[in-house]
Amino acid sequence: MGEKKFRADQIFAWLHVKKVSDFDLMSNISAQLRARLKEKFCLKSLFVVKKLESNRDNTVKYLYRLSDGNHIESVLMEYEHGNTVCVSTQVGCKMGCRFCASTIAGYKRDLLPSEILLQVYTAERESGRKIGGVVLMGIGEPLDNYDNVVAFLGQVSSKDGMDLSLRHVSLSTCGLVPKIYELSKLKLGLTLSVSLHAADNVSRSAIMPVNDRYDINELMKACRDYFAVTGRRISFEYALIDGHNDSREDAAKLAKLLGDFVCHVNIIPVNKIKERNYHSDRKSAQRFRGYLEELGINATVRRTLGADIDAACGQLRREYEI
Repeated sequence: MGEKKFRADQIFAWLHVKKVSDFDLMSNISAQLRARLKEKFCLKSLFVVKKLESNRDNTVKYLYRLSDGNHIESVLMEYEHGNTVCVSTQVGCKMGCRFCASTIAGYKRDLLPSEILLQVYTAERESGRKIGGVVLMGIGEPLDNYDNVVAFLGQVSSKDGMDLSLRHVSLSTCGLVPKIYELSKLKLGLTLSVSLHAADNVSRSAIMPVNDRYDINELMKACRDYFAVTGRRISFEYALIDGHNDSREDAAKLAKLLGDFVCHVNIIPVNKIKERNYHSDRKSAQRFRGYLEELGINATVRRTLGADIDAACGQLRREYEI
C-alpha cells in the first residue's frame, strides 16, 4: 500500500495488544489510512451465541458462531494462579473417541489460526479478566490441524503481541504419532498432554479408534522421543470409565507402562453424555489415584470446574445444532 513500515507495527499492536475489533478505534492512524484499510481488509470476530456462567467457581462457557455459520466452544476457567482459557481447534472432530461429546456432532472443518486466537481475545474482552494460560483441549484434535495450530502458537506468544509464554500452554492430543515427532522438533516449550485413557491396546482401541492406527507401543516411543528432545515432562490424561479402565489391575498395567517416564497422570472422571453409557465420579477417581500412588506414579484428579453449566466441550454445540 506504499505505507511506512512503522504503520504495520502500529496496526499489529492495535490487533494483538489492545485487541480492537474495529479499524476506527486505531486512533494513532490517520482517518484516510483507516478508510483504506476498511476498503481492503476485514477484521474477523466471533459472535457470542450463548454464554453460561457458573455460580460455583467463576467458570464461563462460550458458544461462538463463526463467519460461515458453524459453531465452536471455549471455556474460561479461574485458578489460584490466574485465568486459563480452553480453546477449540476444529469444528467437530474426526477422532471418534467413544466417550467424547465433540465427535458426536461430526467434523466440519479446521479452524484458522485467527479463529483459534480470537477465542482467547474474545474471552478476555468479554470477561474483563486477564488470561495467563491456554489449553488446546476443546473441540477437535489439535495435531490434526497441525499447521494452523503452530501458526496460532506463534501469534499468541509473539513478543510484540500478547507475549504469552508457551510454558503456560498445554496441547492435548489423542496420539497422532507422526505429528508428535514434528512438534518435538520445534522445541516450543509447551506442555504435551497425551490422552491415554487405557494401558493396553485392546482396552484403548475399544474407546479410541486412533489406537488402531498408532498403537500404544508407537505412542510411547514418540512420547519418549518428545521428552528426550524437549526436556518437557508429559502429562498423560486418563478419563476414568467405571467397569472399563478403573480396576486395580488397570492401575498396575498403567504403572508398568509409565514406570520409566518422567510424567504426570491426570485422572478425569468421565462426563456423562446421553448417547453413551459411560460414567464415573470423583470417588472412583480418588480410589484409582490411590492405586497409582501405591505403585509410585504421580497422579492427580482433575478439578471439576463449571459442573453446573456442563462446561465439558462439545455438549453445548451438539445441543444447539441438533
